[in-house]
Amino acid sequence: MSRRAFTVLGLALPLAAFAFPNQTIEWVVPYAAGGGSDVVARVIAAEMSKTLGQQIIINNKPGAATNIGADYAAKAKADGHVVLTADTATLAANPFLYSKLGYNAEKDFAPVGLMARFPMILVVNPQVPAKDLKEFIAWAKAQPNPVNYGTPGAGSPHHLATELFSQVSGLKLSHVPYRGAAPAVQDVIGGQVPFMFVDSATGAPHITAGKLRAIGIASAARVKNFDAIPTLSEQGIKGFEAYAWQGMVVPVKTPQDIVNTLNKALVKAIESDTVKARFQTLGLEAIPSTPQQMADYAKAEREKWGKVIRASGITLD
Repeated sequence: MSRRAFTVLGLALPLAAFAFPNQTIEWVVPYAAGGGSDVVARVIAAEMSKTLGQQIIINNKPGAATNIGADYAAKAKADGHVVLTADTATLAANPFLYSKLGYNAEKDFAPVGLMARFPMILVVNPQVPAKDLKEFIAWAKAQPNPVNYGTPGAGSPHHLATELFSQVSGLKLSHVPYRGAAPAVQDVIGGQVPFMFVDSATGAPHITAGKLRAIGIASAARVKNFDAIPTLSEQGIKGFEAYAWQGMVVPVKTPQDIVNTLNKALVKAIESDTVKARFQTLGLEAIPSTPQQMADYAKAEREKWGKVIRASGITLD
């Protein structure tokens, strides 16, 4: 072999060796298996792996309002082989809920792209004598004490949505936090608490079964498969929107070409018939985006929910 050929081969080998992806990709989901976030990650991962040619394994790291999983992913090697589901809590709420975090929401992650958002639905126990927003507000104001409401936990998107609702409606409400959406929903169904804001994925089967009555949905327009539920905006609270949204991020020093490769695979997966069909059954809105669009969206959400958290005085320390 000539010296020139040997040199060319020597230069080519490192490039081939480091082609992305060259190993299994670890997708960190900061929630327990079986929940809405886990389902979203798994259905997208199955499609992305076809495009990337590598297996994607889901690593559930729940706890501390996503902080455990976020901290783990922020410290991972920045080569694209560790990605994180980052959501409302991770990027928009936690910087204001905690005085100290193990990660920096603005500086430790590079956005890959948005994935989906779950619109929040105001639901009541069927025994509550209200069928629309006007009747619900009148009923709540007539109660002698602040009306209790359930959430999956302090600082959750459901909690923040209700605090915003309290601020714009003028209602005095009392928070009853649970350990997850399922027990909160069960207590609304059982009548222990009269209402809550529930995400579309969790609430859908109970609304369909008549165990919960939907008063209004906190989206800009009516949602497919939930067409009968009017928006809160059209019922009088103009511009009221609240979602539990999710996107994909990687450690901040991940090379841009790798971020772009992941983004293309992510967008292709979200736009596939398989993912579209699954999202529809969950009442999810697909929101594929560029990395920059995700960065802009997360910034706007930080500003929005930061104001709500400061006005409510919520802390999780």
